[in-house]
Amino acid sequence: MNLSSTNVEGPGWVRHAVRPRSTKRGVSGVRGRKLVPFAFVSPTLALITLLTVVPILMVAGYSFMDNVIVEPNPAFVGFANYVKVLTDPAFLAALGNTFLFIAVSTVVHLVLGLVFALLLNTSLLGNVTKAIFRVVYILPWLFTIAVIAVVWRLMLDPSGVVNYVLGTFGIQGANWLSTPETALGSVTFINIWSGYPFFMISLLAALQGVPAVLHEAARVDGAGWWQRFRYVTLPHIRPVIVSMAVLDLIWTSQQFALIWMTTGGGPLNATEVMSTYTYKQAFSNFEFSTASAAAVIVLLLTMVLAFFYVRHQTVRD
Repeated sequence: MNLSSTNVEGPGWVRHAVRPRSTKRGVSGVRGRKLVPFAFVSPTLALITLLTVVPILMVAGYSFMDNVIVEPNPAFVGFANYVKVLTDPAFLAALGNTFLFIAVSTVVHLVLGLVFALLLNTSLLGNVTKAIFRVVYILPWLFTIAVIAVVWRLMLDPSGVVNYVLGTFGIQGANWLSTPETALGSVTFINIWSGYPFFMISLLAALQGVPAVLHEAARVDGAGWWQRFRYVTLPHIRPVIVSMAVLDLIWTSQQFALIWMTTGGGPLNATEVMSTYTYKQAFSNFEFSTASAAAVIVLLLTMVLAFFYVRHQTVRD
């Protein structure tokens, strides 16, 4: 640095003259580095905004209008569509069916998944036996919802396999999917059958992560099977159980294809849930504004579950 061409009065002047320029470049460099991550994620953010945020905002806007899409000039009606939906007996019945459907499905999913995971994790069975059971247990998970619906409709038909097997034991079968008293239970059973393998695999992975030394120490202290399960196994797999339970509540509340392809929400609205109710309002009754209001209500209820899931994951981390 040539200081002869400047009025150099001492080392203090040099520090005063050079530091502002370097600080400015440093600040701009730091800001540039902070913007780099946003540049990388900007395409993804743009796609999420276009494919998720915009449709949600459009549906929320439709719910405050007077029958959009059908009416060329829809008018703003405020919360009238929400009042109409929340006072509709069919929606209240669908809401009750939905809570019953997701509660029973989630509880039985967890219980069945945990029982089968414990069976596959035990040392009492050989590796070949475990492999055979693993293939058998995971079979329902390999079929698509459409195949599952068709197979179970044939099996639960009045002249199907289920009633034939019951008849061999002298039990009178029923028209499982066409009788109001049995339709919701039958659909819930099919949903349980198709969904428990995912819980079994997840809980089996959690069980295999429990340190064996803890079980050995508990056994040395004289703890029985139940005490080892309650005080050693269960605390280790509890975060997985809670996460799976909340996720299953969200997934089951959005179940549509299985119910639509087995009962269509019938008979007499016995299997009507919020998703089929919303679909019928839009594409059977052509009440798109009412369907939008119902969809927003479903979204808000699902967001409550999602909030608890995110909060649990945050606390866990």
